[in-house]
Amino acid sequence: MSRLRALAAPLARTPLHPQWLLGGREAPSDIGSVSGRVLDVGAGDRWIQAHLGSGVDYVALDSAATGRQMYRARPDVFADAARLPFADACFDGVVCLEVLEHVRDPQRVLEEIARVLRPGGRAWLSMPFLYPIHDAPHDYQRFTAYGLRRSVEAAGLTVGATERTLHAIRTAGLLACLSIVGAVQGRARWQWPLLVPVAAVAVCAINLGSWLASHAWPDWDALTAGYRLTAVKP
Repeated sequence: MSRLRALAAPLARTPLHPQWLLGGREAPSDIGSVSGRVLDVGAGDRWIQAHLGSGVDYVALDSAATGRQMYRARPDVFADAARLPFADACFDGVVCLEVLEHVRDPQRVLEEIARVLRPGGRAWLSMPFLYPIHDAPHDYQRFTAYGLRRSVEAAGLTVGATERTLHAIRTAGLLACLSIVGAVQGRARWQWPLLVPVAAVAVCAINLGSWLASHAWPDWDALTAGYRLTAVKP
């Protein structure tokens, strides 16, 4: 983690943070209804486990290449999501949140998710749409809602609800804030005492202005920070 990101971390729940408009990590609304065996692909710190029922057999999986270094991952299994080390039709649910942009072959990963799901099993998927490059060099693609649906259906799953993750105005505000802070992060540290106070004022103003505007102005379906959807194996 960069020095600037470390300094910003305690401000995560305040308008001074460039990602404040994103809010905290949000579990799928119906994830608590799943029972049986659930696989979490790209589990990170296993945060989704707290949102599952007590009787669920939870299996966390992450990448050895990036999970240890970038996310302090604590999985049950380190493995490649494009070659899941599990038998066919052995999971009742699969969670794969903010992962598909980081894999070289997202279609193969979706096919593997479909393979390990039991008939009637559900998959919860999410992917950013408008968001800066992150975790470089392991950041390979962004899909529109139509592209994500196309790929999920091509893997043999039936797509249910598809949701946008952020109001259009909040998305624009988020990108503006990240642009300001990203530019500061790229400058020499001797310049930070001059740039950081200006950036903090600008970020706070944009965050609050975007938040207020999103309550007063209609949304626009074509602009959002990302998408999430639920799919079912027939």
